[in-house]
Amino acid sequence: MMQATMVSQNPPSSPSLASTQLNIVAIVDVSSTLRTGSVTGKAALMDNGGDSTGKGTNALRTVCRQGQVLNWLVYCSDMEKNPDGGWPPLARIVNIVFLQPDGTPQHRKICNDLKVYGGPDKIRSRWTPSYYYWAGSILSDLVPGLYPYRLVFECDTCDPNCKQYFNLDGPALDVIRLDGATET
Repeated sequence: MMQATMVSQNPPSSPSLASTQLNIVAIVDVSSTLRTGSVTGKAALMDNGGDSTGKGTNALRTVCRQGQVLNWLVYCSDMEKNPDGGWPPLARIVNIVFLQPDGTPQHRKICNDLKVYGGPDKIRSRWTPSYYYWAGSILSDLVPGLYPYRLVFECDTCDPNCKQYFNLDGPALDVIRLDGATET
């Protein structure tokens, strides 16, 4: 006779393996960003990490482990076709800049293979990625700690030949050791 064993259906509160990918999603109100000239207050960040804080704000603190793969994605709040049949403006991440405590760019490497990925979206145009995202893996020997970063967004405008660029400061990676032990 088989005996049933109770197994927890609750996922761990934080990833236990570096191979568990974390998704960091920025939701951007592009039309408000273009109208006001600032992305501050027009973007909210979320991730699928159980221990992260600041979800739904631009001050997201993503708890991640050494060697872990991170994916940064952008969703625009308005993705439906306009009544005239045209598409609303899109936002894309064009750079992720890690920062020092004073807000200047960090000159050391934080992630391996940090770059943009994606394929063409034939509905909008052959040059617009359909699944446009950035990905990179935290260095496996990166010293645990807080690593603030800036997202640089490129936003479409009414003029297809003109783009506008916006910086969003506030998010950070809170890197912990792969084995979960704390530094002393």
